[in-house]
Amino acid sequence: MSNIIIAPGKYVQGKGELSKLGGYVEKLGAKPFILVSPSGMKRVKEPITRSFGATPLVFEEFCGECSKKEINRLIEKMGGCDVVIGVGGGKILDTVKAVAYYAKKPVVIVPTIASTDAPCSALSVIYTDEGVFEEYLFLPANPNLVLVDTDVVAAAPARLLVSGMGDALATYFEARAVKASDSGTCAGGKATNAAISLARLCYDTLIENGLRAKLAVERHVCTKAVENIIEANTFLSGIGFESGGLAAAHAVHNGLTVLEASHQFYHGEKVAFGTLVQLVLEEAPTEEIEEVVDFCLDVDLPVCLEDIGIIDPKPEEIMAVAEATCVPSETIHSMPFEVTADKVYAAIMGADALGRFYKDK
Repeated sequence: MSNIIIAPGKYVQGKGELSKLGGYVEKLGAKPFILVSPSGMKRVKEPITRSFGATPLVFEEFCGECSKKEINRLIEKMGGCDVVIGVGGGKILDTVKAVAYYAKKPVVIVPTIASTDAPCSALSVIYTDEGVFEEYLFLPANPNLVLVDTDVVAAAPARLLVSGMGDALATYFEARAVKASDSGTCAGGKATNAAISLARLCYDTLIENGLRAKLAVERHVCTKAVENIIEANTFLSGIGFESGGLAAAHAVHNGLTVLEASHQFYHGEKVAFGTLVQLVLEEAPTEEIEEVVDFCLDVDLPVCLEDIGIIDPKPEEIMAVAEATCVPSETIHSMPFEVTADKVYAAIMGADALGRFYKDK
């Protein structure tokens, strides 16, 4: 199997970039179809419209879930539009990537938050209409353009940036596991040294800048630390997970979606706990686990089941999570050893106990 690394056609990050969106998109299409959340519409419709000048635009509100039903609805709404733009969070971005793929149109990604590593990837995570993980849709190409206005991202609630740190936190550990097992990646080959290096840089950037970025965003300012974390959450994690590989942490996240109590928590928050589960599962050194837990506690990421809404869990509930984590199609089987539901159950309970211990110290 070949070593492969993939990336978006162009990545743009900086202050005020939303006001330049039209100039970037004009090279891709003449009639954009723009998907935005109802709340986002109030914030971004005017500056986006202004950036396009006289270009005709079609805006559509997102229904809230990246499901097959929503994807099909949007394809019918597109009409004669020739480029698809998603403005918002991870589920909007995954949805427009799927819509553009089926409609055979170029796609532009404009994240208004840095809460996941979805923007840069050639992947859409499909859920049921009720929010339960259903499948990964692997796409033949990455987005044509990813544009991040850091002023917009810094104005979002700090919890969203922190959630992105939780998603990014898994990147290095999952890529390391995939490299050790010599498994394939989402890019369709083996991990390159470049992808592993970017994954490691992602982790180092989080440890160095995470707390300072969280504190700055709580004051609604965009410091250099915030810029660094936005790049880590969006670009470094995006390239790192896709071309470095996914393993246990994201599979645990997907397993947790079978418990309704977890649905109120963000993707990255559950991935952060999944990262701790992976470290327990692979018997990582205590010093490494402590560094991860300390980071999570500093920035308010979950370290135990209670932190993601699962209070007094019943054994059968956690076993249901473990079984969903271990279905044959899941990425946990990229770990460099055999994984069973019993092992995952034990790792979840072990991670929960560790998290509680460190919180109480």
